[in-house]
Amino acid sequence: MSYLFKTRSEATQLKPASPEEQQRKIDDVRQLLGDLPTEMPSFLSDGTIRRFLWTKSWSTEQAAKALKEAVKWRRQFKPEKIHWDDLPGIENEARRAYIPDYLDKNGHTVFVVMTSLKVSLSLELRIYHSFTSTKERIKQLVYNLENMAMDSEDAQEENVIWMCNFRGWTLSSTPLWETRESLHIIQNYYPGLIRTAILSNPPKIFESFWKMVKHIIEPTLQEKLKFVYSDNSESQRIMADMFDMDKLESAFGGRNTASLDIIKYAERMRRRDQLRGASKKNINDNISSPNQE
Repeated sequence: MSYLFKTRSEATQLKPASPEEQQRKIDDVRQLLGDLPTEMPSFLSDGTIRRFLWTKSWSTEQAAKALKEAVKWRRQFKPEKIHWDDLPGIENEARRAYIPDYLDKNGHTVFVVMTSLKVSLSLELRIYHSFTSTKERIKQLVYNLENMAMDSEDAQEENVIWMCNFRGWTLSSTPLWETRESLHIIQNYYPGLIRTAILSNPPKIFESFWKMVKHIIEPTLQEKLKFVYSDNSESQRIMADMFDMDKLESAFGGRNTASLDIIKYAERMRRRDQLRGASKKNINDNISSPNQE
């Protein structure tokens, strides 16, 4: 894949309404939702409704319809109950996908995904890529999305910088089913979170995978994708403009070579669980997505 760094199209950005008009539309959506805000007050907050309105061009009817679908999914998946200690193999999986303790230079939440990182040697790769493991990774994704949604509650715009390191990626690194399901969840149940998605150093083989995947990525999300390469000076300049290079992982061109301290990270995530009010009780291991049939 040749060097590509997409810039977000100014023409297709949603024009923000005034604060008063935003609140009127949020109140209108609440009316359309009926009793649902009483059932799920934490989820159906002003911040969540605002995010759904952003992605539906401030259409109250479309936002209400999308929120009803999200409520239906949440009744089954129960994402608000997922706790750090509910996630099997989390110490291995967290090194693949985590929320670092730094923000970008504009104060946005950062989410890091190391697509080709292997699990511990004690696990067989065939088990790692089994259906059960894929389901657990979806569960971990939802857990991280819940935390990023909490960070974005008071944001007036998309608040997450999503960074994927594709160095060493192969077709077996990211199963197509898992990618489809992840995109379905992100786009339908957590819209309006991602401000920028950085795809770093995808290898040549990624082109064939991208041709299959790009058709299921919504246009508004595609506009936020940025392909960057560590051997390209323009990529390096833009990454330096966005991040403190002393904090940014070396995989993305930064100077931080430290590995994730899983003990400190676990402590931080357990504190976040308390803030979210996540239950410490294990949820049903057989939970699946409505899309997975």
